[in-house]
Amino acid sequence: MTTAYLNRVATAVPEHDVHDAFVVFAEKMLVDPRLRAIFRRMASRANIAHRYSFLDAEEGSGQFSSHDAHDFYRRGSFPNTARRMELFEQSAPVLMKKAVDRLALNEKECAGITHVLVTCCTGLYAPGLDFEIVDHLGLSSGVERTMVGFMGCYAAINALKLARHIVRSDPKAGVLMVNLELCTLHLQETQELEQVLSFLVFADGAAASLITASEQGFALDSFKAVMVPGTRGLITWKIRELGFDMLLSGQVPGELGRALHEGELMADRDGIDLWAVHPGGRSILDAVEKGLELPANALEASRDVLSRFGNMSSATVMFVFERMMQQARSGQRGCAMSFGPGLTAETMRFHVV
Repeated sequence: MTTAYLNRVATAVPEHDVHDAFVVFAEKMLVDPRLRAIFRRMASRANIAHRYSFLDAEEGSGQFSSHDAHDFYRRGSFPNTARRMELFEQSAPVLMKKAVDRLALNEKECAGITHVLVTCCTGLYAPGLDFEIVDHLGLSSGVERTMVGFMGCYAAINALKLARHIVRSDPKAGVLMVNLELCTLHLQETQELEQVLSFLVFADGAAASLITASEQGFALDSFKAVMVPGTRGLITWKIRELGFDMLLSGQVPGELGRALHEGELMADRDGIDLWAVHPGGRSILDAVEKGLELPANALEASRDVLSRFGNMSSATVMFVFERMMQQARSGQRGCAMSFGPGLTAETMRFHVV
């Protein structure tokens, strides 16, 4: 059976670093001084230094346009879903082109692309990003396009699974995968501390990847989904009148750590050299490390991505892969893992060529 390989990954983020500005904005949004104090304390422990957005959060910038964060998010008058989707349609192609261009596909590689896969859960329009990719690269009009939509943070693992099926069924196939999220589009005006804390970690980002039967990069060995019973309501993502409404329960890290500790992966972890874990937040990474009893440095790549970029939903684990590819050694075996609604962990075993 043909082996599929993640040949290379390129990533991109918008130009505006908004993390510090958001912390100030969110703290002011909370009316209760007690909640403000808790938020301030939690923000200092988040282990996030930078998060990027296509919205400009710099006060006094004078850019009163569709990309001015202070004009877009006015207290008492947050934008409706239609306005948010207008900005997605304007900004998503710009970030997509940045990531795809960094992948630096040559003429032969472009000619060999037979499939385009897109993951996104933060914006929708049609004809969508799949068409934008085809046009931008001048791909064949007969290229097969698939959208993996609204699956949340674990969507990239599902798309890699689909890419593996494609390459195994047709060894000549070339799969271009793009994972793109504009999470900062969906800030909500709320006094619910748990919801404000969920906004603390999310950011915008994109990744472009090439998957083929060419023996370079990471070999995609196997996939397994782990659904945690009784946790269906802990992560939800629903379209409402004022954007997409997220619930990210504080119970997620505990339930996730328990499920991993009691699951099959616990017995097999000693054979794994590389851990490409989705950095959903510091508490998520702590729960994985504790649940699987991993060494202190096992999640170094994930913690670095969290600190430098935050949680970019489906694109984030690909940032971890990109960093890992720079240091991985031939023969090393790895496990990738992303989490999302369900509560579900999507896992992938791989090895370095």
